[in-house]
Amino acid sequence: MKLVFAGTPEVAVPALDALIASDRHEVAAVVTRPDAPAGRGRRLVASPVAQRAEEAGIEVLKPVKPRDEDFLARLREIGPDCCPVVAYGALLPKVALDVPARGWVNLHFSLLPAWRGAAPVQHAILAGDEVTGAATFLIEEGLDSGPVYGVITELIRPTDTSGDLLTRLAFAGAGLLAATMDGIEDGTLGAVPQAADGVSMAPKITVEDARVDWRAPALRVDRVVRGCTPAPGAWTEFRGERLKLVSVALVPDRTDLGPGELAAGKNNVYVGTGSHAVELLWVQPQGKKPMRAADWARGVRIAPGERLGGADVG
Repeated sequence: MKLVFAGTPEVAVPALDALIASDRHEVAAVVTRPDAPAGRGRRLVASPVAQRAEEAGIEVLKPVKPRDEDFLARLREIGPDCCPVVAYGALLPKVALDVPARGWVNLHFSLLPAWRGAAPVQHAILAGDEVTGAATFLIEEGLDSGPVYGVITELIRPTDTSGDLLTRLAFAGAGLLAATMDGIEDGTLGAVPQAADGVSMAPKITVEDARVDWRAPALRVDRVVRGCTPAPGAWTEFRGERLKLVSVALVPDRTDLGPGELAAGKNNVYVGTGSHAVELLWVQPQGKKPMRAADWARGVRIAPGERLGGADVG
């Protein structure tokens, strides 16, 4: 089939690579979000998908909105049979959905109908799911509600961050998307409607969602830190400034600390929660690089009884 691939971040690149490598399909063009400011200089930088497409000599389309007439005219001119999508980042209007004869097929990083929305991997970790996966489905006007072509499953490991899990799903999902294109092309694969029950939503995680509440049980604190790493980054407050929490470990046998209360030894830093303590492993003070929590604690000289999280230990 002639394909137009839509995607933007690094997580979409493995799927683009798999389709470029396929001897059954032609990636005629790529659709991605417009160049965005990045780095200290805030200069405009092309998306990872755009950069990979340019390396491969593939035409790159960067509409401000996918309903832009110039973009739609070029899409019709290319005449794709199908448009595979991975984390494109914009809603596709019906006028765009109607262009390819075999539709737009999305690779979504959950076992649909669970975790429909922008942040399925983060929400799976926050909820304490033990298994997740990826699904390919035909995009329709509803949010991630279209019929499903195929799924793969992936275990969530106890120490997985959302970044770890997303990386594994990106590579496993790339093979699923390529196999889905093959099945659509040769007619061996049909889409099956999603179940009406088991629907859950996964909206974008906000910075406020990533604030650690030390009154919550340690297991919840651990999930927030892992689920919000690398973005937007779990955080708390220390002496009125934001402190990013890069990684923690559960310490079930230490129950002597109140919520947010700190205890620093020579090589360890513990903090109390609503159940038992967690150990801070890596932190990132405001305006600084990530560092070992023990090094941070030596620098700030934690006083006895000092707490994280401000007055409300939130």
